[in-house]
Amino acid sequence: MARAHLLSTEQFCDIAAQEMYREPGAGLDLGEVLTHGRAVLGPGRYETLVCAGQVDGLPVLTFTAPWGMNDVRSNPPSAAYVRFLAGGLLAAGAWDAEAIASYVAACPGAVGHWSEEAVTDLLQADPRDL
Repeated sequence: MARAHLLSTEQFCDIAAQEMYREPGAGLDLGEVLTHGRAVLGPGRYETLVCAGQVDGLPVLTFTAPWGMNDVRSNPPSAAYVRFLAGGLLAAGAWDAEAIASYVAACPGAVGHWSEEAVTDLLQADPRDL
């Protein structure tokens, strides 16, 4: 399950540049990522561009860190972040709250910090209470 947003090339480049702590508006060279599926623009977080495929003939682009999940120490996600992720899964409609709580509680970073019950409680909580 995923959610995509249709952006212009300029919008994507501005968002990516901001996440890379660069000045927006300069543009990024998307040639390598569109040709090879991945482009490393620098060593920092969010400086690796990835093309995850296509939707309706348009490239699905994102940015991430060049290191792997097991290469860095994870921090437990905040309540607001867990609720955002679980809420997105719930909105997708493929799973019920129980399945989502089980899945999220078993994800790296959440294990040992978020129980299925706690995730279920977040799905039922008023977001202003987080």
